[in-house]
Amino acid sequence: MKLKMSENSLFAILLRSPWWISMLIVAGFTLLSFALLPTPYVPFGVMGAFPFLVIGVLAARKQWRAPSAARVAEMLTRVGAMSWRDFAALIGQTYVEQGYTVLRLNSPAADFKVVKGGRATLVSCKRWKAANQGVEALRDLVAAKETQEAQQCTYLSLAPVSDTAQRFAKAQGVALVSGNELARLLLQK
Repeated sequence: MKLKMSENSLFAILLRSPWWISMLIVAGFTLLSFALLPTPYVPFGVMGAFPFLVIGVLAARKQWRAPSAARVAEMLTRVGAMSWRDFAALIGQTYVEQGYTVLRLNSPAADFKVVKGGRATLVSCKRWKAANQGVEALRDLVAAKETQEAQQCTYLSLAPVSDTAQRFAKAQGVALVSGNELARLLLQK
């Protein structure tokens, strides 16, 4: 069973923050331990910084591998100028490079069925250039997920979806990937 960290927990926030913030917390714990605790208890105070050290290392590793802001902006510009055929080929290639088996679907609701480790995900990206991303396409994707017997579904777009669509996606378990997240997905190697 895979446990999921609450997105508003301190550690989740630190994972999304620059790595050096966690390291500042580690330094603060260490300094306060030396300043406030009796000498025999200093190691125990310093041990309180260990989870923050782990989070800092994980964040640094993730940020080291992340594409630069310039590469993300370049990818967004490139994707915005692509035809559907070129964009679909790029999406398919990206999933194959990440170890998925990719099946193109001829469906108005979903464009790909990607499978990895026995888990199928429906991917909808045909409306990637649409300025308004509403609930309708997400409803269709969720319905297709049931008929295709997929475990997950993902909706890709350049523009973010509406607030209503975001609430619907969260309630239905639809992963939304838009803007910079889409560019990072396409830049992953």
